[in-house]
Amino acid sequence: MGKNLVIVESPAKAKTINKYLGSDYTVEASLGHIMDLPKNDIGVELKKRTFEPKLIVSPGKEKLVDRLKKLAAKADAVYLAPDPDREGEAIAYHLKLQIAPGVKDPKKIQRVTFNEITKKAVVDAFKRARDVNGNLVDAQQTRRVLDRLVGYEISPLLWDKVRRGLSAGRVQTVALRLIVDRENGIKAFVPVEYWPVDARLKPQGGNQEFTAKLHSINGERLTVDSVSGNALPDGDAAGRAKSEMELAKYTVRSVEAKERRRNPPPPFSTSQLQQQASNRLGFNVKRTMGVAQRLYEGVEVGQDGTVGLITYMRTDSTRVAPVAVEEARKYIAALGAKYLPAKPNEFKGKKDAQDAHEAIRPTHVDYTPESIRKYLSDEQFRLYDLIWRRFVASQMTAAVYDQTTVEIEGKAARSYGLRVSGSVLKFDGFLKIADARLGKAQAAAEAKALQAEPSEEDEDDAALPEMKQGQALDLLAVLTEQKFTEPPPRFNEASLVKELEERGIGRPSTYASIINTIQDREYVKKLARKFVPTEIGMVVTALLVKNFPYIFDMDYTRRLEEELDRVEDGEEKWTDLLSGFYGHLTDEIKVAEKSMEEIKRWEKPTEELCEKCGSPLVLRWGKFGSFYSCSNYTKSKPKTIAVASYKKDPKATVQRIKKALDYPFEVKGMVDDAEAFSEEVRDDKALLAALKTAAARGKSILIDPVSCDFTKENFAGKPDLAAMEAGDTEEEEFCENCGKQMVLKNGPFGPFMSCPDYNADPPCKTVRRLNQKVQSKPPEPTGEPCPECGMELVKRQGSYGEFVSCSGYPKCKYVKQTLLDVPCPKCGGSLAERKSKMGNVFYGCTNYPKCDFTSNQKLIAKPCPKGNSTYLVEVFNKQDGFLHEVCPHNHDALPKRRPKKGAKEEPVDPIQCDYDHQTSRKPEPAAPLEVPKLTVPDPEHTRPLAVA
Repeated sequence: MGKNLVIVESPAKAKTINKYLGSDYTVEASLGHIMDLPKNDIGVELKKRTFEPKLIVSPGKEKLVDRLKKLAAKADAVYLAPDPDREGEAIAYHLKLQIAPGVKDPKKIQRVTFNEITKKAVVDAFKRARDVNGNLVDAQQTRRVLDRLVGYEISPLLWDKVRRGLSAGRVQTVALRLIVDRENGIKAFVPVEYWPVDARLKPQGGNQEFTAKLHSINGERLTVDSVSGNALPDGDAAGRAKSEMELAKYTVRSVEAKERRRNPPPPFSTSQLQQQASNRLGFNVKRTMGVAQRLYEGVEVGQDGTVGLITYMRTDSTRVAPVAVEEARKYIAALGAKYLPAKPNEFKGKKDAQDAHEAIRPTHVDYTPESIRKYLSDEQFRLYDLIWRRFVASQMTAAVYDQTTVEIEGKAARSYGLRVSGSVLKFDGFLKIADARLGKAQAAAEAKALQAEPSEEDEDDAALPEMKQGQALDLLAVLTEQKFTEPPPRFNEASLVKELEERGIGRPSTYASIINTIQDREYVKKLARKFVPTEIGMVVTALLVKNFPYIFDMDYTRRLEEELDRVEDGEEKWTDLLSGFYGHLTDEIKVAEKSMEEIKRWEKPTEELCEKCGSPLVLRWGKFGSFYSCSNYTKSKPKTIAVASYKKDPKATVQRIKKALDYPFEVKGMVDDAEAFSEEVRDDKALLAALKTAAARGKSILIDPVSCDFTKENFAGKPDLAAMEAGDTEEEEFCENCGKQMVLKNGPFGPFMSCPDYNADPPCKTVRRLNQKVQSKPPEPTGEPCPECGMELVKRQGSYGEFVSCSGYPKCKYVKQTLLDVPCPKCGGSLAERKSKMGNVFYGCTNYPKCDFTSNQKLIAKPCPKGNSTYLVEVFNKQDGFLHEVCPHNHDALPKRRPKKGAKEEPVDPIQCDYDHQTSRKPEPAAPLEVPKLTVPDPEHTRPLAVA
């Protein structure tokens, strides 16, 4: 009798589930998707408009798929258990497609889903095994096809009009549009002047001071356009108000005291978790989802073994299972009856929320953060603490504040109305778990982070002195200052997620990939944790929005998400959705092919002049964006004229030259490779005269176009890094699978980023190659002159590490090298220190490739005392730990080198020497690779881990 086969997505999840199911089950991991659309083809049937995807086994997964097929054929039953969402359902469907032909009874292939990885949830899920849900598969397949159509139909247009390597995305372009629109709003912003006025007061005979804000004069409220608070429009009005208020008499007009309740927030949905983790923990979206994934899949918790600590982390819902609510209420009851509501708190979800899963919550409330802290990494503890507190707090009573609002009147030439509010926490309620330190100050801070306006009641948390109606007040000071409205803030990750969610663009499970993609494509840069669009990002967005107004319309993108939900619910056919979309897409592509501006062929005249020749500069487009170039630049190649051809027909020769080249150009009489005559000409008369002289003095005539190669960067089109005050703009990178900080490693093909758990059990195989732009740094001046041209030397970053070269490159190709004081034994040239791609140091001849001498050991300018060599080599002896000076003919002391495959055998050295001298020196430790440093905040001394 064979075992039952269970297939999940990740090895970590397989390890956890395997402990719950027992010996009758074999749990295997598919390592994500096993099938996808081909990369070299659109992979969607378009001629007949069936939109059927042409799925293939993902490259590199062939052996894994074959293994799963063999295991499925021997198993009594096959259970497909990828994640409980659309993508997981699609993975289950692809698994079924592959293994069904080898299974005798296809009905034995069933789908199981569980919202949490606990023993009870997993066992119950196998009792409710079902078939693969076709509607869920269709919805995911439709999303994949939509994205493929946009990417493969529109991206080639960008390659043709702008540059290769660019891409468009159905959702990514709309997200990028939000960032670009915000940046355009910032650039177009005109600040407005305003003057708020405050009065510093205290009750007569009292000592407690407070500050009241001026909000009206003669009963008319103070307002300034685009200013949310009460203020005066200019300094004259503020100066008059201040002088009159300093002479006014102040009394309390009214005192209103009321009780204000602050209800607990609902447990986390995915987007709320991403926003709160960003604001409170400093986690980016990618890191948040990676850490949450590991908490969901399972963590070793002492004697309890591997335990899934949270429910599924991709959800729009705020719904919670009744059993979890009872667990929370039981825990809260132990805190005191006053913290437990009479009945469980219920929360209304969003209208368009997918309610297939619960909200994100701990699987067991008894696993308090502190009780399992020693089993968690710092980042896992901090995120789990955030989730646990939010869930428990959501089932507690409201916090209660005593709020007092005092209206004050100041009588002078005019009547001045002032107002002050204060509140005191009367009962902490849910803040006991959520952390009372947050209060309204934290709420205001989060509102600022999310670019929302704090309410007036949140402006003042201070307790006020006792006051009563008609009581006189003493004025201590009148304060006013000039202020200006500020432009809308740039998006950070939290505020971008909030904006995408509110507009219904994409789904929370896709936000991490959207944010990563627009950064990987270099459409945006993250400076000081804010998104700034690059020049290429702004250009691409402008082109796409202008030429595809319907496809990249925000409302249409939102409606597509609603249609995908209807496909999932079985209310709409997926082919109908794709048919309507593809109709709009093809119509707009036809127009765009004709009307889209060709950015790569830009040549826009400007009023600026060339610094070398004085000609007007033009704005052109290059690999790295726009730049200024001299209009006197030409790509035309020199043209050689035979003297005999000129003498035979001078007029025809002139016509051929004018047809091939534009004035000005140089006419040169050439004798072999030397110039016997040279003259610049700008008209036909000068050309004829120059040709006559060149033909008389030279054996051939060379017509060389006059070209100015002056260029300069267009700084106006680039992000203003100085204005951002970003300092070091490098940001730590985190594994998208487990959330751990990626580490820099060196491989055969150069540096790359890798998850630190690459060789762990279970392993996390996330890697990312570094492109040249990521590795490169701006050249650093050294203050040292170039020995060949006199220009300053600069330190650059290359494929093999740092090097020093001339700032005049490419005209001057001087590279500073560390030379040995030993001549090359093979040709007598100089020997220089070099580095391989793996970072290993070796020594080679500077006459390479003419001379191929290399040595892995450093050569020393000392002759062998036994007379067998003019130099010695430095060898590290592992036995005594010291460097030895060894004769190069002492083959016993030299490190053994493994011959390369297919290489000829080296001839036996006829000279044998045993000279080996131990020195007192030890090798210097190798410099470690520069790994991005991450300062991990201590949760006890940084922003509180809490839910409010």
